[in-house]
Formats: sequence, structure tokens, C-alpha cells
Amino acid sequence: MPVINVEDLTDLDRAKMEVTQLKLEVKLERWQTSKCCEEMKDYIQAGVEEDILVKGIPEEKNPFKEKGGCVIC
Repeated sequence: MPVINVEDLTDLDRAKMEVTQLKLEVKLERWQTSKCCEEMKDYIQAGVEEDILVKGIPEEKNPFKEKGGCVIC
């Protein structure tokens, strides 16, 4: 898909692009935010045991752990 510089388009071309985009968006199924948040919360809580962002990386498997320290006296 070629890249289009919107500044180079005429007002009519911009309006056509906007109408095309709005026609695509109107077909999207909409959900209530409260329902989506509940589903996301349930999904996150279901996988919390395997989530390394919650549990952390075990020291023996962490490739980024510090190898040693430096002490300046």
C-alpha cells in the first residue's frame, strides 16, 4: 500500500478518504467499556501464575542479572 502525503491532497480527496474511513469504522462491533474491562481483568487474573511481569524472572533464568558488583572506596 503506497504512502500518501495528506498535505498534498485536495480538500475533495481528503473528504473522500475520511468518508471511506468512516464507512469502515461504522461496521465495527462496539462493546461497552465496563464489559471489556471485566473481561480483561478476568483474562489477566487467569494467567497471573505464568505472567513473568507479575512473578518476575527466576534468577537462574535471567540473562540480564548483574554478574558482579563494583565497590569504590
